[in-house]
Amino acid sequence: MESRGGPRVLVVGGGIAGLAAAQRLCGHPDIPHPRVLEATARAGGRIRSERSFGGVVEVGAHWIHGPSQGNPVFQLAAKYGLLGEKELSEENQQVEAGGHPGLPSASYASSGASVSLQLVAEMASLFYRLIDRTREFLHSTEPPVPSVGDFLKREIRHQAASWTGDEDAKKLKLAVLNAFFNLECCVSGTHSMDLVALAPFGEYSMLPGLDCTFPGGYQGLTNCMVASLPEDVMVFNKPVKTVHWKGAFQEAALPGETFPVLVECEDGSRFPAHHVIVTVPLGFLKEHLDTFFDPPLPTEKAEAIRKIGFGTNNKIFLEFEEPFWEPDCQIIQVVWEDSSPLEDAAPSLQDAWFKKLIGFLVLPGFESAHVLCGFIAGLESEFMETLSDEEVLRSLTQVLRRVTAAGSVRGGSHTPDVLLHDARGSAVRLEGGRPPLGSVGPAGGAAQAQNVAGPACSAPVPGRLGLPFL
Repeated sequence: MESRGGPRVLVVGGGIAGLAAAQRLCGHPDIPHPRVLEATARAGGRIRSERSFGGVVEVGAHWIHGPSQGNPVFQLAAKYGLLGEKELSEENQQVEAGGHPGLPSASYASSGASVSLQLVAEMASLFYRLIDRTREFLHSTEPPVPSVGDFLKREIRHQAASWTGDEDAKKLKLAVLNAFFNLECCVSGTHSMDLVALAPFGEYSMLPGLDCTFPGGYQGLTNCMVASLPEDVMVFNKPVKTVHWKGAFQEAALPGETFPVLVECEDGSRFPAHHVIVTVPLGFLKEHLDTFFDPPLPTEKAEAIRKIGFGTNNKIFLEFEEPFWEPDCQIIQVVWEDSSPLEDAAPSLQDAWFKKLIGFLVLPGFESAHVLCGFIAGLESEFMETLSDEEVLRSLTQVLRRVTAAGSVRGGSHTPDVLLHDARGSAVRLEGGRPPLGSVGPAGGAAQAQNVAGPACSAPVPGRLGLPFL
């Protein structure tokens, strides 16, 4: 790596942040030859699109949230021609969704009965109205309660006191609200909203635009970014072991020149540099903080890394030979009637991990396959990663049989096969709330799931299953 008359700059990590940094550096006249050290054999990090089920499956990042002119991801996608006319339309860019996911097309209770979509919309309106109110406490020095979860539950208790109707109707309302709590856990990348600090929760900026996906796969974005770089900028299969800084390092090829930073890789190779930009995931920093920087980072930076929450989300893909949902269905919600956000019960993960599922998204764009994508977060998500393919498929088969038991869905015969992908946490949050009752602690960086294809088993509902990171 020769010096070419300007500062030598390294980027550690080839995800979208590292690629964006490399693009900016390559366009700077005073930076002659930046390099990106990527630990794996591919660029893109947690943006990863695969061809599965006869179509594109987003193993990692899924949507552009707030696709409008203020969104740099949207701007890049438009520049590279990766979006369709609908996604690029002014009408789509001007939709004010408030950052909230869309409502379900169908809602099933754990007893097998359908849940009124009017009731779901009523509870969604209440829930998101309360979520929006959390912005009132942005930077508050003395918030009324520590966490978002505490605030939501306090307000829901107040609202529930005025509900009319019998006890079963009230319990169903709380169960629907609990489903929205689970959804918000996926959005915030947390096991519980009790772990999310109330005061800074409103820092998240809401951009206009109706959330959209990439017709050809999200990875097309990072592929285009890589293609825009000079050929030798990317250095693959170079996991970094330690970033040595505050030093005076030399290189044999350049006698007399010193570099303040030395990047040491796992394979023993060493890259001296004037500047290093570190773009590795927060979960990686949490896991390797004590050894990744030498000398250690200043206390305030190390504390920031430790205190920012990093949670585990998983996606679950199910393929069906025949769909049980209606042709225009987009989101299927599952409501567990014995659940309530006002109860801090901590059931056994072994027996109830699947109750954290928020439901399923119907994936479009498959010519002959019928694919659902489920989402699950938190300790239940991490526990699921410890199960075998067969155990996960068996549990989800039982869930779908149970919630559709009333016969209000379309039938079909199905031959299951199982596929697991690598699983990784994917979202950050600002912590400062209290741990939920019965919790073993906040959800940290996830363990890895097996990457295997399992044998077919005799479950008549889901076809094929995948558990990738979000």
